[in-house]
Amino acid sequence: MRNFAAMSAQDLAAYRGQVAALNDQMRARLDSPAPNIVLMTAGILAMVDADPATSIAKQIELAAIVAGYDAFSEDNNPHGERDFGDFEWQGVTCYWKIDYYDRNADCASPDPADPAVTCRLLTILRADEY
Repeated sequence: MRNFAAMSAQDLAAYRGQVAALNDQMRARLDSPAPNIVLMTAGILAMVDADPATSIAKQIELAAIVAGYDAFSEDNNPHGERDFGDFEWQGVTCYWKIDYYDRNADCASPDPADPAVTCRLLTILRADEY
């Protein structure tokens, strides 16, 4: 685990930029995220699967919303890692969030800036599930 307190402001900004770039790469590849994981909560799945005839189209629509998200602000991106977003979908406020695990997804990643030791888990959820 990195010692952020010992990092210079410039090194910390570079580190967070590296994490942000990896997060952006993951979001750009939601159709094949391996070794990362994409998860939709029960509330999102209920909305997606409400009409089986449109469920695949709705999954594609959600993936496009998350992949194209660029409304980052100080409120939703205070550390500059681009690991969270909020959006409206079908009249419901929704979120997406990236968490960092070790490659076995057992515990926290020792270094989210290192894809060799990190599995990103992107969760899409309704705000009322948070």
